[in-house]
Amino acid sequence: MSSPRRNARGSTAARVSPRRRPSQERSRAMVERILDAGRQVLAEYGYEGASTSRIATTAGISPGSLYQYFPHKDAIVSAVLERYSDTLVSSVTTRMSGHFEQPAPVIVRATLAALLEGLDVEPPLLRAAVEHGPRLDDGRALRAFEQRIGELVRAYLTTQRGGLRPDAPLDTAVWMLVRTVEHLTVRYLLDRPLIPREQFLEELTRLALNYLRPAP
Repeated sequence: MSSPRRNARGSTAARVSPRRRPSQERSRAMVERILDAGRQVLAEYGYEGASTSRIATTAGISPGSLYQYFPHKDAIVSAVLERYSDTLVSSVTTRMSGHFEQPAPVIVRATLAALLEGLDVEPPLLRAAVEHGPRLDDGRALRAFEQRIGELVRAYLTTQRGGLRPDAPLDTAVWMLVRTVEHLTVRYLLDRPLIPREQFLEELTRLALNYLRPAP
């Protein structure tokens, strides 16, 4: 099935929405069943191999039943990636929340480790999010992810304001840190360079801390 394209009838984001919103418990359970199957198929076969027929078979339902809830593959993939992003943010939030009193090197490294671990659970999902996510929803999920992670970083930096570079505006620091860490972490996992994971974490932690620290 061909991917939806933007046209005069509406944006891509609107056209990858589920066909109908589940209102009853049985319908919600069916949507979860389809999304679980979609995630499993996407993780095993990648985006190109994640056909609606394969997803329906994995879910144990007919293609007709699947189409009652999702009009095409991209609608399923978009919903799977949104749930993937929510899970990742929850993991990072759990690691950071309530630990702001820890020394900066400890919490920064722990947070980066949580991000790295979360992104690396199912590499095909990460690749699908990077390569197809922006096309499926106009980058909405990525922006939401960056905003939520940015809010956590902002909350932490606010508590540490006295130890930060006085010449670094908070908004600038948050934007720079979130996108730098995001880009380097994603490229590390997709490119698989010959850099041990612990060394990568150490260097990324040092990069973040050195950016924030006042000049000697």
